[in-house]
Amino acid sequence: MTAQLIDGKAVAARVRAEIKEEVTRLKAERGITPGLAVVRVGEDPASKIYVTGKKKAAEEVGFNSWEHHPDENITQDELLALVHRLNEDPAVHGILVQLPLPKHIDADAIIAAVKPEKDADGFHPMNAGNLLLGRPATRACTPYGVMRLLEEVGCNPAGKRAVVVGRSNIVGKPQALMLLQKDATVTVCHRKSDLPSEVAQADILVVAVGVPELVKGAWIKPGAVVIDVGMNRKADGKLVGDVEFAAAAERASYITPVPGGVGPMTIAMLMKNTLEAAQRGVK
Repeated sequence: MTAQLIDGKAVAARVRAEIKEEVTRLKAERGITPGLAVVRVGEDPASKIYVTGKKKAAEEVGFNSWEHHPDENITQDELLALVHRLNEDPAVHGILVQLPLPKHIDADAIIAAVKPEKDADGFHPMNAGNLLLGRPATRACTPYGVMRLLEEVGCNPAGKRAVVVGRSNIVGKPQALMLLQKDATVTVCHRKSDLPSEVAQADILVVAVGVPELVKGAWIKPGAVVIDVGMNRKADGKLVGDVEFAAAAERASYITPVPGGVGPMTIAMLMKNTLEAAQRGVK
C-alpha cells in the first residue's frame, strides 16, 4: 500500500477562498471588515516569519490587519495595557499574541487578558473550557485544521480509534477533544506510553511532539490515516516530521507530508477563527 498525500497547501487555499467570499459578503451586506491584530514582542526570528505569513494571509482574504511590535523589554503591565486597548477596539475582531514571549512576561496572564470572543488562537482558558464541555468555542488553530484535513479526505472519526501522540495545550489536548466530539474512541499518548502498541491500534493517528521521526512506520496500522503535526530540522538541514514518513507511507491510506501538510492549515484556521468572531458581531 502506498498512502495518498494530504495536500495541506491545497486545502488551506480552499479555506482561504471560502473566507474571502464570506468577507466580501460581510462587507457588502453588513459593512463589516474582519480585523486581526497581531502582537509580536521582540525579535524572535521564527516569530517574525510566522507573523509575516499571518499578515499576508489576512490581506489575501480581505481582512484589516495590524501588527503591534513592542520592544522585548516591554513590561508585563505595558503589554497588558496594549491587549486591553485591542480588546476595546471595535475594528479588531481577532487578537493573536505571538508566542514565545520574553521570560519576564507571564504568557498565561497575557493570554487570559484577551477577551475570549477575540481570542483568534483559541488558547483562552474559557475557550479551552467550553471545548471540554462541548459548548461553542473558538478552537485552537492547528487541531481545528487537522479536523478539516480529515473531512477533506472523507475520514469520518465516528466509531474509529484515534490515537493522539502528544498532550500539549496547543495541539494534543484540544485535538483529542475535537476527535471525541466527532465520536471517535480517543487515546492520548505521552512519554510514559507504550507507543508501538498504542500506535498500532490507531485508525486515525495524530502526532505532535516535536521529536524527529519518533513514530516508526512499522508501527502504523495498515490503512490508517496519519496526520503529522511535527516539523523538525535535522543536522543536514532537512525538514522532517514526527513520523518516519517513507515507511509510514507504505502502510497508511492517507498521510500528511512535512512540510506542506498541517502547517498551512494553522494560518488558514486562524483566519477562519477571526472571520467567525466578526460574524458574531464582536464589538
